[in-house]
Amino acid sequence: MTSTRLRHGLANGHELHELASRLFPIARSLTGDGVRRSLNILKELVDDLVIHEVASGTPAFDWTVPEEWNLRRAQLFGPDGTIIVDSDNHNLHVVGYSIPTTTTLSLEELQPHLHSLPDQPNAIPYVTSYYKRDWGFCLPHHQRESLKPGTYTVKIDTDLQPGSLSYADLVIPGRSSNEILISTYVCHPSMVNNELSGPVVSTYLAKWVKSQPREYTYRFVFLPETIGALVYLSQHLKHLQTFVKAGFVVTCCGDPGNFSYMPSRTGTTYADELAKVVLERHAPNFKTYSFLQRGSDERQYCSPLIDLPVASIMRSKYHEYPEYHTSLDDLDFVTAPALERTLDIYVEVLLAAESNCVPLATQYGEPHLSKYGLYPTLGGQIDQRDIGMTIDVLALADGRNNLLQISQITNHDIVALRSRVDELCNEGLLTLVPHHS
Repeated sequence: MTSTRLRHGLANGHELHELASRLFPIARSLTGDGVRRSLNILKELVDDLVIHEVASGTPAFDWTVPEEWNLRRAQLFGPDGTIIVDSDNHNLHVVGYSIPTTTTLSLEELQPHLHSLPDQPNAIPYVTSYYKRDWGFCLPHHQRESLKPGTYTVKIDTDLQPGSLSYADLVIPGRSSNEILISTYVCHPSMVNNELSGPVVSTYLAKWVKSQPREYTYRFVFLPETIGALVYLSQHLKHLQTFVKAGFVVTCCGDPGNFSYMPSRTGTTYADELAKVVLERHAPNFKTYSFLQRGSDERQYCSPLIDLPVASIMRSKYHEYPEYHTSLDDLDFVTAPALERTLDIYVEVLLAAESNCVPLATQYGEPHLSKYGLYPTLGGQIDQRDIGMTIDVLALADGRNNLLQISQITNHDIVALRSRVDELCNEGLLTLVPHHS
C-alpha cells in the first residue's frame, strides 16, 4: 500500500465535509427511510456496498429488531397558535421513536414530555424512546422557560409499525482470508461528530482500500448502533470469530480535539497493538481511556462470548465534549482538517497492519553488511543514521518480535521498516516466519 505521506488516492477534508453536509439534514433513527437514504448516498461513492433489510421481530441474541419508525413532521403549537417547535427546522426537536400523537393539553401536562438542558440553554438535546412507546419534544432550555400557561396542541405525524432494520456491508477481498473489520453507525439524526463523521471517514477509507494492493480482506459495516451490531453479530458470528484479526469502531472523527483511544476489553489484542503503535508515532498527545468508559459498539464486539479484537480511535471521545448529543454537534463544530487527519490516522493503521511481519535472521552473528553494499567500506566516524534501521532490524529479528514491536522499540516508522526488511530478505539476510495476525 502507498504511504499516506504521498496522499495517493486519498480524499481531502473538504470532500469529507461536503459528504457530511449532504447527509446532515436527513432524519435517521434505528430504522426507517432516513437510514436507507443515507446508505444509498454512501453507495453512490462505494457502489458495491450491499444494503440489507432485517424484519421487525427478528431476534438478535437477547434483543429483538424493533418496529420501523418514520418521521414526517412533529409540531408543538402554543396557546396563541404559534409554532413553538417544528421538526422541519431541526429533527432533534422530536424525541426519537415518538408515537403518532394529536392532542391538546395544559403546560403542566405538557412538561413531562419536554426535554431541555439547563446547563446548555441554547442547545437542543438528543432524546430517544426506542423500546417504550412514548412521545416528546426537545427544545432549548431558554425557550422552554419562556413558555406561558395555556393550552398547547401536539401534532406528531409518524409511523411506528412492523417493517425492517437497514444496514450495509462491503467485503473487499485480499490475498488472505484474514480480515480487518471497520464498523460505524448510521442511526443518529442531525449530529455530525457523534454520527456522520464515522460513516464519512469509513466510506473514504473503503474507497482508498479498494484502490490499493492488499494482504488482508477488509469488512466494512454501516449499521444502527447497538441493535445493528447485535443483528450483524448474530448473522456472522462464527465467521467473524474465525477470520477477524483486528477491528475498529469508527466514530467521533471530526472535532478539533486531540485523538483518543478506546481499547478492547482486554487491551491486548492485535487492534490494540496497531492503534498504539500508530498513535504513539503520529499523534503522541492522544488520550487513553479505560474499557470501563466504553459507550459504542465495542460493547457488543468485545462482550465475553463474542470477544472480537475491536478497539476505537477517535478525536474527542463521546460523552467527553459538551456538544455531544445536542444540536451544537453541527457542521461548524466538525472541521475539514480534522476529518482529513482522522482518515490519515486510520490509513496509517491499515498500512501498519499490511506492513507487519515477523523477521528472522539467517546469519550467525551480525552479517558482514559491506559485502552486500549495506555498510560503508570506510570505518571510523560513520553516520549511524544511515545504517541504523538496518542494524536495528537485524538485531531484533529473532523470529518472535513483529514489526509493530520493533517499531515501538526503535521508533522507526513501520512502513519504512517493512521496506528495509524486504531489502534484507532479497539479500538473504532475513526470512519471514508466520505470525498470529
